[in-house]
Parts: sequence; structure tokens; C-alpha cells
Amino acid sequence: MRYDLIIRGGQLVTPDGVVEADVAVAHGVIVALGPALEGGAAEELDARGLHVFPGLIDAHVHFNEPGRAHWEGWATGSAALAAGGGTLAVEMPLNAIPPTCDGASFDQKRALAERLSVVDFALWGGLVPGALERLDELAERGVVGFKALMSGSGTPEFAAADDLTLFEGMARAARLGLPVAVHAESDTLTAGLAARAVAQGRLSARDYLASRPVVAELEAIQCALLFAAETGCRLHVVHVSSGRGVALISAARARGVDVSCETCPHYLVLTEDDLERIGAVAKCAPPLRAPAEQAELWARLLAGEVDLVASDHSPAPADMKGETATGFFGIWGGIAGVQSTLELLLSAGYHERRLGLPAIASLTAAAPAQRLGLAPRKGRLAVGADADLALVELGRVWTLGREQLRDRHRLSPYVGRAMRGRVVRTIRRGETIAHEGSVLPGAGGRLVRPG
Repeated sequence: MRYDLIIRGGQLVTPDGVVEADVAVAHGVIVALGPALEGGAAEELDARGLHVFPGLIDAHVHFNEPGRAHWEGWATGSAALAAGGGTLAVEMPLNAIPPTCDGASFDQKRALAERLSVVDFALWGGLVPGALERLDELAERGVVGFKALMSGSGTPEFAAADDLTLFEGMARAARLGLPVAVHAESDTLTAGLAARAVAQGRLSARDYLASRPVVAELEAIQCALLFAAETGCRLHVVHVSSGRGVALISAARARGVDVSCETCPHYLVLTEDDLERIGAVAKCAPPLRAPAEQAELWARLLAGEVDLVASDHSPAPADMKGETATGFFGIWGGIAGVQSTLELLLSAGYHERRLGLPAIASLTAAAPAQRLGLAPRKGRLAVGADADLALVELGRVWTLGREQLRDRHRLSPYVGRAMRGRVVRTIRRGETIAHEGSVLPGAGGRLVRPG
């Protein structure tokens, strides 16, 4: 046999465990797996001493292009994802201008991504008031599902979904066979508490934290679960920040509700104390939580109750992370972390808490591919799957420096953090797109549709 690529002697991370084997690739697809495969290849890589993961699928990124490429952009955002072992970005409808709420905006974003993205990509559509009839044309073009916010977005182009919009949108999504992803925070609680704090001149980071309590997340999750059960909609709750939130979702799943959830690395490795220490680059919504809340979130994740981990990469220029007239409330709330998801899970999960490598591969690849309808071609190391791979030196100890980041503004709360486990090569459909932190020139990303 003559292959395009053979990766020799790596430790393959599969759902059943870790096994030493070779990987043979032809025409961008895995065509053989096994020890000491016979045959040659145009390119051979020695992976002895490395672990081979399926390429990371980030189910929640904001690359903000078209319209806000000065915040991020497909070229820089996808490069950062590739440097961190990512091979597929699933981009949210906001904060692009226009947001991806109809067929024309989908086409515009797709064209830009095909021209600029180094990783493959899929797109979420928007579920906003007054545009329910547009869900059908988004589904026809291949969105993975529809995103709705239950609290304000911070941008004027993407309105929060009121209860009627969310309920009717879920019913329509159910008929289309696509999931609805919700940002679950009660707008009544968060907006009211924030307005009161600002009016009283309470503008610190702690005041911001107090304006978005865990109960605001819990109330919104309960509402979304009720609507999903009533409509038969597949529900996905994004960036769950608390173990109590995961518990509500687990209980609903046990009752038969078709619901999944994600959390983010920042909720797993940072707390509200870090927000005060680090400052604006660690502001997000929902906000970082108390150490006790974080401990319960880890317990739920280790018990298998969290379906996937995504970055919620939501960058902004430095001037949007500076002081404002309304103090901490006026600072853009988004964390830039698309490059660090896998390495943070290896450090804080595998090395510190004995989270299994197959579980990490599921959280970052197999589960998002399955939930979003991108399997079996994506998210697994198997014959017939796309050759999307991340090669990792599991024991390497290193410290993240700002100069190593590949996103546009390099404003990460993880700068200076000691890590254990390093992505050394990222392969998308058989082609190396990143090596030792350097992203190779060119684009080549393709749209991936569900089903």
C-alpha cells in the first residue's frame, strides 16, 4: 500500500482506552489503523512518545467576522484554535454584523470562512425575535442548530429571545430536527441587579459578580428545560458555570428530556478570586464562580454529567477591556481562550484530577461531533473518519507566554499559567496545519454540515 501519510508509533486515545498503533491516511481520510502497518507513504511522522487525540472540535466560538474582524476574525481565530489542537470551529451567530439569522448572512459568513479559516467550520444560526420564519432557510444551508440568548447580548444586532420567541422557536427547531442552544441567565434578574448596582455607584468586580448570581442561571435553565420538554426540542445549554446547573440538566435528562450541556475551561480553572486578581480579561457572563461552586462543577464533570467542553472564545480589543464610566459593568464580558482548551484539560483534568484521556477526547471531539450531527466523519480516530488529529506531548511542563498566542489581541487570562501537556502538531484532513505553536500559512477550511 502507498498512503499519503503514516503516523507511526503514537499512543492513540480512543473511547475504549489508549493503544499504541499507526495511523494511515489517504485523501484526507483515515484508511488503516494498527501496529506496524505495512506500506509506505509520501510523508511519515514519528509519533513515538506522543499521544494522538482526535482533533479538538470547539462547539462555541465567536470569530466575529463579518463586521467585527477588528475584534477577532476567521484567520486569527482559526489559527489560534489550530495551535491548540483544534481542527473544527463551530461559530456562533453573534457578534458578527450581520449576525447569522437568515440565509444571506449565512452565505456571507461561509464565503469568508472558506477564504480565511485554517480549520474546518460549522455554523450556528440565530434564534431572535421576529425572525422565526428564517430558521428554515438556515436549516437548508446547513446550520448545526440555533442559538438563543435568555439575557442581553451586549450588542444591538442580536436581541435576547423572550419567552414566546424561545418557545415557538424550539417548536420550529424540533420540526426541523435541529437543537437549540441557550445562554441561560435570567435577564430580569441580571439586568435589574446590574441597574441597581450602577445607580448606587457600586461598580467593582465584586459588584458585577453579585449582579449575576448562580440563581439567575438556575432559573433560566429551568425555563429552557420546561420549554424543551413541552416542544420535544433537542436542547443544549451553553457555558454552564455551576455544578447546580449541571445537576438540573442531569435530572431532566433522567426524566427523558433530550438535553446536553457544555462548560468552559475558565469555569474549571479560574474562580471569582482570579477575576479580582487578573481583572478585565477574566470578565465573562455567566461570571466566574466561588471555589465551592467550581468544586461541584468538577465533581459533576468527573461523574460524566457534562457532555462537552468548549472555549466560548469571545475576544475584544484592549480598549474594550479598559476602565469605563460604569466601572466593571461597562467592560466587554468575554474571555479569549480558544487556543488553550485541550492543554488546560490535560493540566487541570488529567494530571491534577485523574480525568481519563478517553474522557478528554470525548469532551473535546466525540461528544460535540455526535451532538451536533457531525459524526461519524468528525470527532473520532476510526477508519472512514476524517484524519483530524492532535499530537500531544503529555508530560511536557511549560508556561504560556503572550507571544505564543495566535488570536488577534492575545488578551488571555491564562498568560503566565504553568501547564503540563503540550500540543505539538495539529493535522486537519491529513495535512499539518500547526506545528510546535506555529501555524502554517494558507486557509483550506471547509464547511461541515450536520448529517
